Amino acid sequence: MFNFNDSAPDDAATGQPLKPRFNTGEILFTQGAFAAMQAHQTSPMELLRRHRAGDWGTIPKEDAQANEQALKYGGRLLSSYLIAPDVVIWLITEASRASSTFLRPSEY
Repeated sequence: MFNFNDSAPDDAATGQPLKPRFNTGEILFTQGAFAAMQAHQTSPMELLRRHRAGDWGTIPKEDAQANEQALKYGGRLLSSYLIAPDVVIWLITEASRASSTFLRPSEY
């Protein structure tokens, strides 16, 4: 299990801390996501904080709207982060909020 520190980074636009909007449950990693984050020196904590704050990354507008609906009514949450040219990490939180998984799109 992954220990999460609730201290959040500041929002670049407002300077205010990003506040968590939901629980993520147990944090899991696929081998591909773990290797990519290590290779590109990407902090999973930073991506997790962004995800919890509702910064969905580079997903299409329709998926962002679906995430907002999922926050209100229940459902899966998806974020997509470009960590290097042509290197994408997805972070999916299950509808139950029991777990969240870092994965590469090819591992879905």
